[in-house]
Amino acid sequence: MAERILMIDDDTRLATMVSDYLGGAGFRVSVAGSARDGEAQLRRETYDAVILDLMLPDGDGLDLCRRLRATTDVPILMLTARGEPMDRVVGLEVGADDYLAKPFEPRELQARLRAILRRRGSTAPRGETLRFGRLEIDKGARVVRVDGEERPLTSWQFALLLVLAERAGRVLSRDALMDLLKGEKLEAFDRSVDVHVSRIRAAIEDDAKKPRRILTVRGAGYVFARDQDR
Repeated sequence: MAERILMIDDDTRLATMVSDYLGGAGFRVSVAGSARDGEAQLRRETYDAVILDLMLPDGDGLDLCRRLRATTDVPILMLTARGEPMDRVVGLEVGADDYLAKPFEPRELQARLRAILRRRGSTAPRGETLRFGRLEIDKGARVVRVDGEERPLTSWQFALLLVLAERAGRVLSRDALMDLLKGEKLEAFDRSVDVHVSRIRAAIEDDAKKPRRILTVRGAGYVFARDQDR
């Protein structure tokens, strides 16, 4: 069955071009021209991914991304003319799975879209759960819980946490992490790994500023603590 994509962008020419291109690649694309229309469509229908423009006629795409992240883990690919590194970092921090600056090649958009869909669909055998003290990582359901309470993570953040947890006690560099995640870099700079680790810490640590689960090894990378009693 073809994956369903919702594109939220008020640029009708761009939306038509993307719809035609992705449609030819086997996707089913719907378009919403505003944040309000996009949210309404997401309430009515189920989509496999969202392509979200940051500059919308009735609001900021960053605010919309925050609202969506509060209610859904649908993969979000941001499109924007604001391509500065800090803009990308902010986009990732509010919950986007990937970020693509305009102008872009349609082939790159398709490749990035397929990458986040693969990450979301690469579930492990059901019923397998990793436990570290109060932390549970349900590989089948792709859900993380602390004290039985589900903690929200994007699909990419879950994949990153799982890579670290499955190699607990090993220091992994940013390059090693990207390679283990099939080399599908979100951006051409390793700051994106740091951003996602920060988001994961905010979700699973008691105090994100004093992490006990994911530790930074200066100059080397990150290590997931093997022994966790809390």
